[in-house]
This record gives sequence, C-alpha cells and structure tokens, in this order.
Amino acid sequence: MEHPSIGTPPAGSIRFNTDSSKMEIYNGDKWWEIDSTSPEAQTGGTRGLFASGLTPSLVDTIEYINVDSTGDAVDFGNLGATARGVAGLASRTRGVWCGGYQPGYQNILEYVTISSTGNVTNFGDLSIGAYVPTTFSDATRGIITAMESASPLTNNNLIEYITISSTGNSNDFGDLSSVLRVASGCASPTRGLIVSGYSHPGPAYTTEIKYLTISTLGNSSDFGDCTAGSGGNAVSNAVRSVRAVGYPSPSHSNAIEYVTIATLGNAKDFGDLTVARSEGGGCASPTRGVWGGGKSPSFEDEIDYVQIMTTGNAVDFGNVSAAREGVGGLSNGHGGLG
Repeated sequence: MEHPSIGTPPAGSIRFNTDSSKMEIYNGDKWWEIDSTSPEAQTGGTRGLFASGLTPSLVDTIEYINVDSTGDAVDFGNLGATARGVAGLASRTRGVWCGGYQPGYQNILEYVTISSTGNVTNFGDLSIGAYVPTTFSDATRGIITAMESASPLTNNNLIEYITISSTGNSNDFGDLSSVLRVASGCASPTRGLIVSGYSHPGPAYTTEIKYLTISTLGNSSDFGDCTAGSGGNAVSNAVRSVRAVGYPSPSHSNAIEYVTIATLGNAKDFGDLTVARSEGGGCASPTRGVWGGGKSPSFEDEIDYVQIMTTGNAVDFGNVSAAREGVGGLSNGHGGLG
C-alpha cells in the first residue's frame, strides 16, 4: 500500500512502488512510472523520424531511419496536412509533432507511435500558432518554446509544456529571458537547452545559450554562449549537446559546436557537416547525432552523422526521400531519455 509522505517531494524525486514493483518519478504534480524499455527492444535500435518540409512545395511526409546504422530514410506515414517548420519531441514510445506552417501559423500537436508506422493522431493544441518552435523533452514532459508566430512576424518568450503519455493542450511553463524564434533545443534527463535564435529587440541572432530544469516550472537561466548566433539545429545524448550552426546570416555554415549539458559555459568547436546548410531535422541516439535535409541555399537531401562523445567532421549517412528545408526531427533514444 502507498503510505503518505512526510512532506511534498521535490520534482524529480525517485521511488520504488512496492505494489507495482516499478520505479516512479515525481513530476511536480504526480508520480509517473519510469519507462524501463529501450530503443533496441522496441525498434531494433534508436529510430529517428523526419517530418514536413518545403521541396519547393509543402510536404506531409514522415520518414524514419535506424540511427545506429546507415542508409536512406524509409516511409513512415503522413502528417495531418502538408507543412514546413514542424518540430518534434519524443518519449521512448511516442513522438509528438508541434506547430508548423501550412500556410498559416499552426498550433497543432499531433503524435505517432515510434515503434510502428502510420499517420498521425491528434494530440491537442499549443496556445498560439508556431513555426519552427524549439522543442525538447525528458521521458515524461515535452517543452515547446521560442515560437515564430502570427502576421506580422512576431517572436515571443513563451515556454509551454505537455505530458507526452497523455493528450491535451499545452500548459504554461514560464518565460524565456528574451524574445526568440528559430532557436535550437535539446536536453539531458534533467536539463533542457535553448541555443541561439533570432532575438528582438535587435533584431539579430543571439549567441546566448539558456537552460531550464524540465521537471519544474519556471523561467530560463543563462548557460553561456555559442560560437555563432544562428538558426541551427541541436541534438544530444544525456551528456553533451552538439549543434549544427546552420544559418549565421548572411550565409549558410557547415560548422558544428558542442557543450556539456550538466555544466555552464561556452560552446566549443566540434567539426563540420559534409554540406553547409540550415533548416534540417535532427535526431540522436546515446552515441550518434544525425541531421537530415536542409537548405544551402539549394534544397538538400543529405543525412549526416557524428559520434557525439568525440569531435570531428560529420560522415555521410544516406538521404531523405526528397531534398527539402523546414524539416523536423525526433527519436526514441535522445539525451532527455537518459
């Protein structure tokens, strides 16, 4: 039986439930069972998904790869509508696609079961329409922030969250320390990073890296600075964030940089992509970071990968089905899952 606690446990507390014989984590509101399965058991290795894009027409494509191998992306299913700038976040079992432009800024949340294939199911709504929102998650909670929205073009400092295992609309988490869009997001099991992005007032690409604790509610804090302010794309394992720098205006970049998520400090050089580009989708396993698609300024179909805990240049992985920009990515083995 469950005995009452002496006091309210802090978010992130772990316990063993003797009734269910399962480990549980407290998310600040209730106890959630810890998923003890692995990508290897579910999908034969970490599965990465890519969705949406501009080819130059909008697409509704969802594709997948096995991050631990190499090869071309394979058809998974379809989004609810053609779009670009959709962003992804995931638990071990479920991937959630957030926002996008169809045309018009969309507040849509849709989900898929990563171990299967098929089309999306409705999850709920964001509070606003969002193009290229910044997303990351732990095993329980997904964070959506730094959203480009509305017309005329508007940035915002909203941070919202969802509980990935349920369905429903997003909830308020706190505020970013500045107004942003097209920032990069990634996470460890405890901490999420918001890297660079296009800031207002300015306007300009900022070099700031911000962080927050995923299991709590609150505002972002300063982490350090990246090597270049840009609209890039970050991936991570539980230890290290690796970011493809992307688009430090006025040109596309092939640079890759990294930080150690558990510490505070500035980014360091990691290596280079095979092709200078931006607006590709990113996904990761505990060992590899992968980027697919993008723009350079032509549409690109390359998939590159790096070994996250080393440094060096990216290696060719394969190709997405069509050269395109505005691609979203997610996986069931990223750093927020441990």
